[in-house]
Amino acid sequence: MNGGELLVHVTISGAPGSGTSTLVAKLCASTGWSSLNGGEVFRAEAARRGLSVDEFSELCKNDLDVDRYLDELLKNAMTTENGPEIMESRLSGWWAYGLKLDCHRVWIHTSDEERARRIQNREGGEFETRLEQSMKRQSADKARYATLYEIDLDDMTPYSFVVDANNLSADEVFEIVCLEIGID
Repeated sequence: MNGGELLVHVTISGAPGSGTSTLVAKLCASTGWSSLNGGEVFRAEAARRGLSVDEFSELCKNDLDVDRYLDELLKNAMTTENGPEIMESRLSGWWAYGLKLDCHRVWIHTSDEERARRIQNREGGEFETRLEQSMKRQSADKARYATLYEIDLDDMTPYSFVVDANNLSADEVFEIVCLEIGID
């Protein structure tokens, strides 16, 4: 509870390919909680505009108001009575921290190489290409969040718990997070 209203219980954050979506799916299945995925909001807006994710990412980089609009949607969802119990996005932990929401804020840490391997396993392609794309996207996103909000994505201060998932299976990450946030 946050001020008498049921708000977000947990935020799950991590770079693309870190396993946040898999973790959220497992949490929702085990608890019956609902979730909102910032990446899905991003992809839906890209599709609505007739753009690929990469094209839309470029637009966001060049028109910061688009990013601000999407981030406001997520912040509003986090603070809406009876909204989703789980919020998944790169900045959801930062938003919850800044809004002083009483919730668990989890960051899933993975190396560039591990994220590239996971993306390659999911989507195919050459490892080196996936690694280059992943590093380029992470670098662009870091620069954009620094410009937009003075947020350093490498700063873990907002997170109540960081999981190093480099050598863990999805089930192991799930078990660790469940223990940390008190889910049986």
